[in-house]
Amino acid sequence: MRSRRNTRAAVAALLTALATTGAAPSGAGTGAGPVLPSLRPHLAAYYDFEHPVPGNPARERDLGFSRTDIDLVGGGARMRTNDGAHRGSRTSLQVRQVTPDAKGNDDWKAGVYGPSGVPTLQAFNAVEGMTVMGWFKMTGPNPGLNSNTAAPDDRYGAVGLAGVLSGDSDGHAVRGLLEIIEVNGELRLVALGRRVDGASSQTFAASQDWRALLPVDEWVFLAATFDFGTGAMALYRNGQPLDGFYTVPGDPWDLSGPGPHHASPTDPRGIKIGGSFPQNTAERNPCDCRMDSLMFLDSAVGHDRIRAQYRRVAGH
Repeated sequence: MRSRRNTRAAVAALLTALATTGAAPSGAGTGAGPVLPSLRPHLAAYYDFEHPVPGNPARERDLGFSRTDIDLVGGGARMRTNDGAHRGSRTSLQVRQVTPDAKGNDDWKAGVYGPSGVPTLQAFNAVEGMTVMGWFKMTGPNPGLNSNTAAPDDRYGAVGLAGVLSGDSDGHAVRGLLEIIEVNGELRLVALGRRVDGASSQTFAASQDWRALLPVDEWVFLAATFDFGTGAMALYRNGQPLDGFYTVPGDPWDLSGPGPHHASPTDPRGIKIGGSFPQNTAERNPCDCRMDSLMFLDSAVGHDRIRAQYRRVAGH
């Protein structure tokens, strides 16, 4: 395990060095760029939606060290919109439900999927902790109408934001996810994490009404952290921690045995953004929203760096 972590650290350091000499895309930033320097060694995947893959505008370049490019599913290049979330940002990603009254595969979402795992996401293989963060803006009614049922007024019980899939995922199950989901009959903003593939997940839910946390037409910076060694999870809004509670009693991550504890030793099967099934085989939990500067880190970073990253681009 130690050799794998050392290899990751060496690769991250090399790519960070390349970024600062101009070999990496501009979105990776230098000392004056949008990414806090102390986050770069952990920044496995980063999408600012201003770097289409050359020759394929329906794909987005990864500015993190894993180089995991993603697909813009459903709308392709049309999903990039001229609405930057923060100073220095010009465009963001629009995701949305397209045909709410019919079952199909036309929702706008993004991500990548590999049925045997995505090798470039090895940083999340047996990882000790994770962070998912970025900017989000609600642009329409959420949750969306459930296109998988016949009832005309049935709505999904969740709104997908962004997360990393588990190593055995069908495109829905995750290792770490930011989401709005029903908790005890009420929708809440949550961090949802799963340490062991195929085992139970734990959810940390924000106490405050999700509609107050994510008002329509307002950009908000969200972060979720997952410490697989201790079981600690946290949520942040605009750099500040949110009060919340764990929803699953007991020990769903199976931390009672001797440690150290890590996530399953499997490569994640991908990343999902704005809904489930990035391989576009089904629809579930769409989000009518925009997203910008999405970061997926191979460490459960602390409050100080989350606050500093927010202030770096928000200017306060």
